[in-house]
Amino acid sequence: MGKFFRKLISNLVYRLRADYTTEQLVKMGLVVGDNFLRMHGVIIDPSHCWHIHIGNNVTLAPRVHILAHDASLCHHLGYAKIGNVVIGDNVFIGAETVVLPGVTIGDNCIIGANSTVSRNIPAGSVAVGSPARVVCKVSDYVERNKKLMQTRPVYGEEYNLRSNPSMQTRRQMFDDLQDGPGFIV
Repeated sequence: MGKFFRKLISNLVYRLRADYTTEQLVKMGLVVGDNFLRMHGVIIDPSHCWHIHIGNNVTLAPRVHILAHDASLCHHLGYAKIGNVVIGDNVFIGAETVVLPGVTIGDNCIIGANSTVSRNIPAGSVAVGSPARVVCKVSDYVERNKKLMQTRPVYGEEYNLRSNPSMQTRRQMFDDLQDGPGFIV
């Protein structure tokens, strides 16, 4: 099957699921930088996507929701609130996180899984929770984990699912991590 037909089928599947590809959202006004990674189940507000600007080297982990509108007042006021969402460069947003309208996430930030970002996050911050609160600087977080790598298991590419490690290797990794985290490429 040709590339054209694969893309056509992919677009039809997205439409049937009421989902939009990144390419479709960009055509509708979404701004996305280079090296953008949108993992499975990410929802980027299609009804107001032109209010969303995403920088370079941004990863949205599974099931992240980026919202540029809030319809909670529609029944009371007859209007929804809208706001711009700006995500800087070199940002990682963890799984199940919701980013609300009117929020700016600065450059070089890490947002922890299952957070609700309801206010601006300054550049170079790690923020977690609901509502998300800054807990430390990214530089401090990186240094802590570099030190931890000296005492904890560190696994190479051969341990990734892409390399299909044996079941024995997988069990060994599980056993290795019984008393704390490790690191993998």
